[in-house]
Amino acid sequence: MEVLTPRTLGEALALKAERPDAVPIQGGTDVMVELNFDRARPPALLNLNEVAELRGSSRENGTLRLASGLTYTEAMRLADPLAALAEASRTVGGPQIRNRGTIGGNLGTSSPAGDALPPLLVYGAEVELASTRGERSVPLHEFIVGPKRNSLEPDELIVAVRVAAPGPRQTFMKVGPRNAMVIAVVSLALAVDDDEVRASFGSAGPVPGLVTAPLAERAELPERVAEAASPIDDVRGSARYRRHALRVLTARALERCLA
Repeated sequence: MEVLTPRTLGEALALKAERPDAVPIQGGTDVMVELNFDRARPPALLNLNEVAELRGSSRENGTLRLASGLTYTEAMRLADPLAALAEASRTVGGPQIRNRGTIGGNLGTSSPAGDALPPLLVYGAEVELASTRGERSVPLHEFIVGPKRNSLEPDELIVAVRVAAPGPRQTFMKVGPRNAMVIAVVSLALAVDDDEVRASFGSAGPVPGLVTAPLAERAELPERVAEAASPIDDVRGSARYRRHALRVLTARALERCLA
C-alpha cells in the first residue's frame, strides 16, 4: 500500500486527481479501524497531516470556518460560540482519540452515529469541497446521502465546514453504556433562536435527522423528533427504546436551553 504525503492543499488535490482511489487519512481513528480489521484494503492512503491549510478555525463576518483537520480537542475549545459541538466533542473516545480524530473525518465517514454531525446540522452547516476542477459548497443535510455515503466526488477532498455563528441556547446529549469511548445509542443536538427550535438526532436512522419547529410549538417537539426518526433494532438498542430516548432527550434539551 502506497502512502502519499502532500505538503500543500494544491499538492493534495493534484494527487487526489491522479489517484482517486487513494483514501484520505488524517487522524486515522476511522480509517485505521477498517484497515486493522481487514474491512478495507485501499491501494493508497493520502496522508493529509502535513497540509497546513486543513488545520485550525477562523471567524469572518459572523460565520465560523472549521478546517477539516480540526480535532475534537480543538473543537472543545470553541464552546463560545459552538457549545453543542464542544459538548459532543467531549464524548468522543478518550483524550488520545480526541487529539487525533477530526471533524473532516466524521464528515467523510458519514456514519449515522457521527457525534459531530447533529450539532453541525442544527447550525445549518455548509461543507466546503475542493478538487483541481474547482471548489463547491454543499449543505450538510444534502452532503450525507446514506449510511456511510456522501456526495463527495472521487477526486474531491473535504476542506472545511462553515457555520453561521449560533446563539447561546444550544446543547448536545447522548445515550450510551458509558459517557465516552462509546458509539451512541442515540444522540441529540438542539438549538433555540428567537422564534425557532432546531433538533438533530444521530443513531436513529440511515442519516442524521433534522427537525425544526416554531418556538411557540416547542411542547410538540419531543414527539415530532421521535416520529421523524427511523431507528432499527441492533446490539446497542431496540428501535422502540431509541424513539423513547429521543423523546426524553429532546424534552431535557429544551428544558436546559430554555431555563
